[in-house]
Amino acid sequence: MKIITGSDLRTGDVIWWTGEGWSRHVNDAVDVPEGAEAIIARENAKQIVTDTQVIDAAQTDEGVRPAHIKDRIRALGPTVRLDLSLKPADPAAGTWVI
Repeated sequence: MKIITGSDLRTGDVIWWTGEGWSRHVNDAVDVPEGAEAIIARENAKQIVTDTQVIDAAQTDEGVRPAHIKDRIRALGPTVRLDLSLKPADPAAGTWVI
């Protein structure tokens, strides 16, 4: 199975090609046919996605599973606890002077 992944230019989110558009959920990804490069070229031209690539994956009982560990991590989301990350809009986050 081959799927297409990329990054949303507005949010930086990892996104997956659904056959009709993009999803933040890897289980929405579809097996792409020959000619995936044409899909990538068309989507890149719209300037809503970057870093697009065709990757290997497998359909498992739990859903779509990217073959490479890097892409599995990307599919699962941040590898840090979100409650520990800096929230710039939070007034309690403090100010940095550079």
